[in-house]
Amino acid sequence: VITVAVGYYLRYALSYRDISEILRERGVNVHHSTVYRWVQEYAPILYQIWKKKHQKAYYKWRIDEMYIKIKGKWSYLY
Repeated sequence: VITVAVGYYLRYALSYRDISEILRERGVNVHHSTVYRWVQEYAPILYQIWKKKHQKAYYKWRIDEMYIKIKGKWSYLY
């Protein structure tokens, strides 16, 4: 329930009252101040998890080519 509430806040930028109402429609009665506390506590944790999953590659592939003679035949070496 907590991850769903925090996810709604982070993904859709809903207000705490809107999230509370959505959860109430799904059978979970939560006060909007509780949703606020959940967001304050768990949003940084969820962000760190997301950040680990969506890391960019820090290295780059670099390719160089050479034209060399092997057994009397000119060839490209990549």
